[in-house]
Amino acid sequence: MTKAERTRQFIVESVAPIFNKKGAYGTSLSDITEATGLTKGAIYGNFKDKDNLAVACFEYNLKFFQKGLFKALTTTDNSWNKLERFFTFYEEGFEQVYENGGCALMNSSVEADDGYPLLKERVSVTFTNWKKELAAVITEGQMSGEFKAEVHASEMANLIIAGIEGSILIAKSTQNKNSFGTTLNYLKSIIEKQLKQ
Repeated sequence: MTKAERTRQFIVESVAPIFNKKGAYGTSLSDITEATGLTKGAIYGNFKDKDNLAVACFEYNLKFFQKGLFKALTTTDNSWNKLERFFTFYEEGFEQVYENGGCALMNSSVEADDGYPLLKERVSVTFTNWKKELAAVITEGQMSGEFKAEVHASEMANLIIAGIEGSILIAKSTQNKNSFGTTLNYLKSIIEKQLKQ
């Protein structure tokens, strides 16, 4: 790793938690320089602009989610067990998500719509990929006869995503961590009834 790459990594690791909590708009240059101990010139010598830095921080914050998604959905289990592992990943990881300011994907999606085009594009791609992964598991379950054939896999994937993201939003907004697990379990039972034969 070159010195420039190490510096970029240091900047991202230092400010990614701030971006997740305050957002790209709410994170000031003084927040960034204070967290890193670097000057404005050093920051923007490594990142073209705040949008580029926001994307790098988003990618960093997203790693937790991507690892869990990959681990849950790439098992050799049947399709329902894959979805159960996915829900379990969120249930077990919620405390960390909550303490780190919420879901990086949701936080960034709300803000990216208001003036950060690179971030907006990256968030859109991430949601699209997430939906495709979940829809593929559902389709796999339909092909094996585990899930009802009439269920629209893509729409069901959207429902799962909306339910999870909404549960995080409600828990964060009301400062009631316990509501997440309750809502998630209810969502899981609805999805199970809709999918299973």
